[in-house]
Amino acid sequence: MALVMYDLDGTLLDTASEITQAVNLTLEEFGCRYVDESDVRRWIGHGTGWLMEQAWAANSGGKVVPWHKVMERFIVNYGNSAGTSSQFFPKVIETLEKVKSIGIKQAIVTNKETKFTDRILASHDLRKYFDMVICGDTLPIKKPHPGVIEHCIHMLGSSPGHSLFVGDSEIDVATAKAAGVVCWAVPYGYNHGRSIVMADPDRVVPDISEVPNYFRGI
Repeated sequence: MALVMYDLDGTLLDTASEITQAVNLTLEEFGCRYVDESDVRRWIGHGTGWLMEQAWAANSGGKVVPWHKVMERFIVNYGNSAGTSSQFFPKVIETLEKVKSIGIKQAIVTNKETKFTDRILASHDLRKYFDMVICGDTLPIKKPHPGVIEHCIHMLGSSPGHSLFVGDSEIDVATAKAAGVVCWAVPYGYNHGRSIVMADPDRVVPDISEVPNYFRGI
């Protein structure tokens, strides 16, 4: 069974603005300086906890606050902003519809926590396209551990040779390679401010519209 797995942030959706909104509201509540969206774009990829840690380290001025209180406020703030200003990257919906129509299974593999992922998918009416959604807290592991991809492949009855992973970061590329899966990367994502070419994906594609063509040759 053919399967394509996608990262979410930076691959299907540009979510940086709504994440920045939540980060800055949280920082403001604790009397800290704002961060720029350009900084947030560099921090996306490891999950929201790690991202908030980077924002706090960069803009708190060394202020000491119990970390659980910071994260409690961030969770509330991001829960309110998730799905409100994110935008599709080019050709995403058309491609998801086409891939689904030709019988290829689709999944999301993201490090974003389930509560935020679900809100974003619901806001953009995306859940209907996917046979599985694996979030950062779905399993005891998350990207770059290859087990997240291996779990997805096993549960959906596919195999590494009949699967494709599409992402935007070196984390995505490393995860796919470790799982023995071909990885395509888009150049417009976040990837910590570095060119995705440096991560050595199997192919860099301008957008995800090439995905159906991959399965014609396997």
